[in-house]
Amino acid sequence: MPGYIELKIAVTDSLQKEMLIAQLSAIGIIGFEEEKNLLKAFIKEDEYNEFESKDIIKQYGLTFSVSIIEDINWNAEWEAAFKPVVIANFCTIRAGFHEENKSVKHDIIITPKMSFGTAHHATTYMMVEEMENLEFTGKAVFDFGTGTGVLAILAEKSGAGSITAIDNDDWSINNAIENFNSNNCSKILLFNSQEIPSNSIYDIILANINRNIILQNLETIKQHLATNGVLLLSGLLTGDEALIIEEARKHHLRLKHRKEMDGWICLVMINS
Repeated sequence: MPGYIELKIAVTDSLQKEMLIAQLSAIGIIGFEEEKNLLKAFIKEDEYNEFESKDIIKQYGLTFSVSIIEDINWNAEWEAAFKPVVIANFCTIRAGFHEENKSVKHDIIITPKMSFGTAHHATTYMMVEEMENLEFTGKAVFDFGTGTGVLAILAEKSGAGSITAIDNDDWSINNAIENFNSNNCSKILLFNSQEIPSNSIYDIILANINRNIILQNLETIKQHLATNGVLLLSGLLTGDEALIIEEARKHHLRLKHRKEMDGWICLVMINS
C-alpha cells in the first residue's frame, strides 16, 4: 500500500502559507499542517508530481525537503487541529464534536476532512461574510466548486428556494453529501461535474475557486445568471483583481463591492 509524501516548506509569513496552500491544493495536495515558520504538505505517494510541486514552491524562493511517511489517519489529524470558525453573530462553522453556538444566526456542522472550504481560509471566510448581505429567500442558487458544501448549506439556511452544487473531486462530493445530511439539508442538488447544468438560470452564483477556472467560465456564468443576479467570487489573490474585473466587464458583469483579507479578495458582481 503506498504511503504519503511529506513536503516541509520553510516559510517566512502567513501570506506565503495561504498562497502555497491554495496553489498546492489545486494540484492534488490533500493535507496541510501549519507551524510558525513551516508548512507541511501531504499527498499520496503514487499521486505526487515532483515537477509541479517544485515549480510552485520555487516561485517564492523557498527551501523545502521531501520525505516518505506511513499512511495517515486524516480524520484523527483534522479532529485534533480543527477549531470552530465564528463569523460575527451570523454563522459558526464547527465539527459535530464541538458544542453548539446558540449566539449566532446559523450553526453549520461539517465533518473535518480534506475538502477545501471550512472557512479557516480567508476566501471562504469572506464568502460567508458577504453572504450575510445577500437576500436568499426563495432564490435559485448555484455553488460552483462546492468543496465541503458549506456555502450551499449556508444558502439553504438563509432561505434559498433551491441550490445546485457541483464539484469534480470525488472526495469533496462524498464529504459534501455527509455535510448536507449533518445539517438536514433538503433543497440541495449535488452533481459530480465541471459544468453548469444547461438551460438553468440562477439568481445567485457562488464561485470560490481560482483565477483560471473563473476566467475560463465567466462567459458561461453570465449566460446562467439572471438579470440583476449576483455573482460572488473568491479564491482570488489581490493581484488577480484587475484581470478578473476587465474580463467581467466584457460580459457586462459590474463590480458592486470588494473585500480583502490576508492578500485574498472577494468580489460581488451584478449582471447588468
